[in-house]
Amino acid sequence: MRKSDPVMAAIIERVGPYKIQYREPVFETLVRSIVYQQLSGKAASTIFGRLADATGVPVTPPSILKLTPKKMRSLGLSRQKSDYIRDLAKKTAAGEVDFEQCLTLDDSAIIEHLTAVKGIGVWTVHMFLIFALRRPDVLPVGDLGVRAAIKKAYGLEAMPTTAESERIAASWKPYCSVASWYLWRSLEGEAAL
Repeated sequence: MRKSDPVMAAIIERVGPYKIQYREPVFETLVRSIVYQQLSGKAASTIFGRLADATGVPVTPPSILKLTPKKMRSLGLSRQKSDYIRDLAKKTAAGEVDFEQCLTLDDSAIIEHLTAVKGIGVWTVHMFLIFALRRPDVLPVGDLGVRAAIKKAYGLEAMPTTAESERIAASWKPYCSVASWYLWRSLEGEAAL
């Protein structure tokens, strides 16, 4: 990426070594992703901690299904997120969602497989592909942070469209996941690095 894109080379130089933190490609990781949707990291971490305390660790489909929707809401989950997590638990328990199978599927098949669950969209699956399945070439064009970082780094006047983001990212292939990590880090202050 350094050789093919001078803007990305400058970001890599400023951010430093690639230090992505991965999670396991399991049910609990996808539950965590649902909890984190559209929340600050701190709030989501608190809510997920409460959920894990209520279910035990690891968070499993049976432990989720033992909680009532009312109990889940008392932990800080919205009604929608409670429904989404319960739907994921039911579909996983029934074998409709198979995390072992995800290990052998290509990215597009995983997107199709997991978006069948209520509340799991392409963004959530992209995060699962990057941070759990460790897929190297995922470009989450629906991620606001990635788009904001592209806008800033490339001096764009407006937020880039999907097509613009993909055009800029063409030189990052086959390492768009790595580029995305660097873009997220590029938005952090120097002290946070």
